[in-house]
Amino acid sequence: MTESSSLTVVKLGGSLLENRELRFQALEAIANRASAGERLVVVHGGGKEIDRYLAALGIPRRIQGGLRVTDASTLDVVIAVLAGTVNKTLVMALRERGVTAAGISGVDGETLFAEFHREVEGVDLGFVGRIARCQTKLLRCLLETGFLPVVASIAAGRDGVLFNVNADAAASALAGALSARRLVFFTDVEGVRDASGAVAHRLTAPAARALLKSPAVQGGMRPKLTACIEALDSGVGEVVIAGPERHASVLLDGQGGTHLVAA
Repeated sequence: MTESSSLTVVKLGGSLLENRELRFQALEAIANRASAGERLVVVHGGGKEIDRYLAALGIPRRIQGGLRVTDASTLDVVIAVLAGTVNKTLVMALRERGVTAAGISGVDGETLFAEFHREVEGVDLGFVGRIARCQTKLLRCLLETGFLPVVASIAAGRDGVLFNVNADAAASALAGALSARRLVFFTDVEGVRDASGAVAHRLTAPAARALLKSPAVQGGMRPKLTACIEALDSGVGEVVIAGPERHASVLLDGQGGTHLVAA
């Protein structure tokens, strides 16, 4: 088995990070697998923390199609919170659990390079990026020297522009670029719900596309499910969306949550 094929990318959701108990459980699961020798890359958002800082500064919060409308003032907050507060808090939390972690943003080493996102429902999203390519050299260097990379979802762009990128899309793009065996989304919900409202335990890419076109998928689950499909299309073997009760078991033996496969 190659190094890449044994790699798992884990995305930590912003809502999950707000709950101390759930954050503790997720980090324990990651630390346990890292200590057991599994090669991991963690990608994170931090939406709730961003919301709190925006409110304190009197900057309006605007969401369109599950994505944050990001003007220049909002971008400053996004960068400070994601690449600063959230990233370094996660690095220290993993360090306390015996894991040698290194926190970077997608800007470092052009790990994530983005272009301006298209309008969503006629709304200009501002400094929101659509990931155009990934450069994995820095991540591979960290992995090869024993570090667990923790990546904040900020991307570089042309002419010195920085972008706020959806963390689900960032995790998907990196998983594909690293030829990861698995992409795991740690969320605060137990999985993707189908038209009947029940958690779908297994979805093929075609079934996920059909579900995405239905009213069953709303809000932040839409970009997440889109990211899942894109990861499968890029060659990732399996994508899992799992809630708090399944974080440890998903990393250990693949049990629980919604499992998405190519076919």
